[in-house]
Amino acid sequence: MKALITGASSGIGKELAIELSSRGYDLILVARRGLELKELKKQLPVNVKCYQLDLSDMKNIEYLYKQTRKEDIDIVINNAGFGLFGNFSETDLTREFEMIDLNIKAVHYMTKLYLYDFIKKDKGHILNVASSAGFTAGPKMATYYATKNYVLRLTEAIYEELRVAKSNVHVSALCPGPVETEFNKVANGTFATKGVSAKYVAKYAVDKMLKNKLVIIPTFIIKVGAFFNKILPVKLVMRFIYKYQFAKMNKKGV
Repeated sequence: MKALITGASSGIGKELAIELSSRGYDLILVARRGLELKELKKQLPVNVKCYQLDLSDMKNIEYLYKQTRKEDIDIVINNAGFGLFGNFSETDLTREFEMIDLNIKAVHYMTKLYLYDFIKKDKGHILNVASSAGFTAGPKMATYYATKNYVLRLTEAIYEELRVAKSNVHVSALCPGPVETEFNKVANGTFATKGVSAKYVAKYAVDKMLKNKLVIIPTFIIKVGAFFNKILPVKLVMRFIYKYQFAKMNKKGV
């Protein structure tokens, strides 16, 4: 058994690698930070290949696919991504385009490439790491929320296509809320509420993915939030989200 994980050097990606290795999966780990990957490799009791790549560059995705397409991969986890905090009129456009390249284009391309192969052999799991942000729009993190909406809706659409085709290939979207990772530092924000551990999220995600769950939500409070997001007026939800994000800004002292 073998799994490929992007964004594997820290946070949820690292914990997913640890969880899958504990279940006997050999690993292909991808991240921009090669030193962290090498350190993680030393800790894992399985065969591990590491690729230091920035997947916001589509050429690196093509390179990765060419290097791994002959591997008998069972699971592909698209975890690489980052956020950016601030008013849309003030955030850096170059950084936002980098986010779109990584959070959307890389996930889209990776999913399409490996899905081809999974469909041919009629087996495999693809886990796309979205977010609770995928359920709504997000004032003060507008671009990030929009990217996670894309990931969630893309995954849902592919799921239905595979279901109708009676395929044994399965896709899932992981939609956690706040998780204690390096996300805050990169996004320049601070969660207004305490996040759960990445270890817990990883175990929950793997359990549900292997049971072919479509949308995976690790915590009860986010499940409740997703429900109310469906029934409450959009403008009311936006007011709540804005206040929540504003609390992040005040907590960080911005």
